[in-house]
Amino acid sequence: MAEYLYKTQGTCSTSIALTVEDGIVKHVAYTGGCNGNLQGISRLVEGMPAEEVVRRLEGVRCGSKPTSCPDQLCKALREMKAVE
Repeated sequence: MAEYLYKTQGTCSTSIALTVEDGIVKHVAYTGGCNGNLQGISRLVEGMPAEEVVRRLEGVRCGSKPTSCPDQLCKALREMKAVE
């Protein structure tokens, strides 16, 4: 089981704590940001293969920002090498 704390960039959230086991996202918790939306994203992706999370959420933008909280989750998964 891999636990990871990712410092986000360019979003209202400041970090993402996540746990991945055997390629499956087990837990996601954002610090800061839009609380209800981020709880929803976390609940939706928990239990999902990390590769599927990236496939669905990578590149999502927040308004005119070049990234978003879902996109930052994908960056975290790639950085922790949960996705090959």
